[in-house]
Amino acid sequence: MKINVPKILFILIIGFFICGALLTEKAAADGANTIGVKIMEKEAVGKYLADGSGMTLYRFTRDVKNISHCIEGCAVNWPPFYSDPSAGVEGCELSNFAAITREDGRKQTTYKAMPLYYFKNDRYPGDTFGDGLGDAWFLITP
Repeated sequence: MKINVPKILFILIIGFFICGALLTEKAAADGANTIGVKIMEKEAVGKYLADGSGMTLYRFTRDVKNISHCIEGCAVNWPPFYSDPSAGVEGCELSNFAAITREDGRKQTTYKAMPLYYFKNDRYPGDTFGDGLGDAWFLITP
């Protein structure tokens, strides 16, 4: 049986590069998942907080420290944001973040003791459609 060494070497080299590329993609994806909160910036609004994927975070003016008043139907339009405390915080002091347990039993992340939310109509990273709505919902400025 004749072994074609150059062909085997070629296959091994290609396999090595494919494995390397797949591991690099996985490491990048894992790195993105370890960021819980980061600072974004938009010309029209300035700097604001977003989750690790770039989705905007909001505060509700009717909340009080460590207590969410956005419950039931409100939470459908303004889903609570929660990030595991071990997730990184990019560009902010980690000590400004904590977690609370809401009245409905779900966990929610707070920034300087104020609960954080998403807005259901923000569909893409960088959307800020909830800012100023009802004169009660605002971006979180670091």
